[in-house]
Amino acid sequence: MTKLTSHGNTAGSIPENAAGGVLHIDLDALAANWRILRDHAGGAETAAVVKANAYGTGIEKAVPALSKAGCRTFFVAHLSEAIRARAAAPDAAIYVLNGLFSGTGSTYAEFDLRPVLGSFEEIEEWAGFCRAESRKLKAAIHVDTGMNRLGLTMPQGLTLKDRKELNDFETTLLMSHFVSAEESDNPLNAQQIEAFEAVRSSLPGVPASLPNSSGIFLRDKPSYDLVRPGYALYGGNPTPSRDNPMRPVVGLEGRIVQLRWVEADDTVGYNGRWLALTRRRIATLSIGYADGYPRSSSARGKSGDELLAGTALVGGHTCPFAGNVSMDLITVDVTDVPETDVKRGDTVTLIGGELTIDEVGRRAGTIGYEILTNLGARYARTYRGGEG
Repeated sequence: MTKLTSHGNTAGSIPENAAGGVLHIDLDALAANWRILRDHAGGAETAAVVKANAYGTGIEKAVPALSKAGCRTFFVAHLSEAIRARAAAPDAAIYVLNGLFSGTGSTYAEFDLRPVLGSFEEIEEWAGFCRAESRKLKAAIHVDTGMNRLGLTMPQGLTLKDRKELNDFETTLLMSHFVSAEESDNPLNAQQIEAFEAVRSSLPGVPASLPNSSGIFLRDKPSYDLVRPGYALYGGNPTPSRDNPMRPVVGLEGRIVQLRWVEADDTVGYNGRWLALTRRRIATLSIGYADGYPRSSSARGKSGDELLAGTALVGGHTCPFAGNVSMDLITVDVTDVPETDVKRGDTVTLIGGELTIDEVGRRAGTIGYEILTNLGARYARTYRGGEG
């Protein structure tokens, strides 16, 4: 009987030699990225956004690594994520970006969490809860300066100074969110800064936060009191028009489960969308869209077509996908790899090296954020660094 083994600092119950794919997460690079962002923050406190399971890297691993680096404030999207973050960072300030769900005040109080209040209804409920508890609990207020998603409208924001409910709790942060900070010349950036400044000036003494990952790198941005990087922490490029200043954090390998030759005029994959023009060698990987690898990376057309589709690094060669990405499998054209350099059981790189998360996202017709946050539960996970 084959013994299942788990090598390195691997979290979870899936051993590497039993997994179709291995996700490598570099916690030292995560911490280094936080320090890079801190050094660009103009003296503002540098928080960390750890929503979506710390962008797929794992809250329970990422939060302690960031805390060790010096991070003292974290943002999540959901209350359930905040409770996990609290367990990993007992003394940190933890904000819940998606607001105050009705009737959840006691959970916020129990775990010392801070809702980001984005409507008068939420402000009224939080104030009422604080009055009932006879405690001035902490919260942030979110003003919408152009996203039209969450937050008080600008007219509402300008009346905050007159709201008596603000006397019932401690407003520890006034915040907004950039629409297009990754586009450094977009006029929306200056318009949002001007709008945010108008609200901020009406609430003197309240700490303020506007820059996200890309906002930290804007030429004329005000850092205010706190910056909130997310994507850049995990290796995404916050300056798409320039070289990426961040270190890669995530790597993904897929295991070859079978190799075969297909003849000219054979098709590969569901619906026969990919046609071999000559005899081709196909490697099948034990990863698919059920593992979070996007189906939109599918290769359709003919072998040799220069189509935007997924690729893998196999034995030092860049190899194109062949056919549709299916639920559990990806097929890759490895004809150009010497037969002695690729065999059943080998792992090939799907994220790593030239295949950055931004490049993988581009080839899938999406963004690196989606690639990161969809990384699935069936991978073996290895962690490097981050120990206390």
